[in-house]
Amino acid sequence: MSNLSWLLKSQNFMGSTSPCPSISFRSIRPSDLEILECIHGDVFPIRYEPEFFQNVVHGHDIVSWAAVDRSRIDGKCDELVGFVTARIVLAKESEIVDLLTYDSSKSDQSLVYILTLGVVENYRNMGIATSLIREVIRYASTIPTCHGVYLHVISYNIPAIHLYKKMYFRCVRRLCGFYIINGQHYDSFLFVYYVNGGRSPCSLLELVGAAFGYVKSGFRSITERFWNNNGKIAKYPRCRETRTLVSMGHNGMIHASESPGYECV
Repeated sequence: MSNLSWLLKSQNFMGSTSPCPSISFRSIRPSDLEILECIHGDVFPIRYEPEFFQNVVHGHDIVSWAAVDRSRIDGKCDELVGFVTARIVLAKESEIVDLLTYDSSKSDQSLVYILTLGVVENYRNMGIATSLIREVIRYASTIPTCHGVYLHVISYNIPAIHLYKKMYFRCVRRLCGFYIINGQHYDSFLFVYYVNGGRSPCSLLELVGAAFGYVKSGFRSITERFWNNNGKIAKYPRCRETRTLVSMGHNGMIHASESPGYECV
């Protein structure tokens, strides 16, 4: 164990945090290398190669955000307490190309893949991870060709799974044996957050089913409006409601309007 790792574990930052931390975000820099490696070692059961950290701190094909506590009273107000790293990938070369409404004629369509996300133990449950993810989403949204942010989560990381669901990421796939840790296989969940109009394609069967439910519901509504309690034709009232077959949610997911709980995949 390195001296820095021992220091983090023994002190656990106790006494260095103020009652109300002042968290700000910046890019990860070369001077963050040692603390970045240390936090990764403490947070993740997977070992990352030195090349990965070099690429992060020097911004080689990786974008990153660091969380720092400006209110620290130990002179370390610019030291990492959280981080997120990500990479831009071409949609056609990604593992979720089949989960996108993809235009093959546009070769520059892209995605942002979150590589790692972590927060020092003493700074957890303060909304830092949420803020870091929002930074990534905001960044992806500024890229016109980007249609989504995606990531993998190991199946037993329940807090992370709840976090991504809370932030409207969509769990689209379970990958059996995706991780191998100490010779043991673990499943992974694949999460996607669509941006810039990106969405998953609906199958023809799902669209037909949604259309049938819409027509059936609409016919029943019209019948009820035309007949009153005496069985006579009544004047059809002007309807101020508007109905559509599908609606786009604020997170880019497609939902069938007339089928409660129905969601196109």
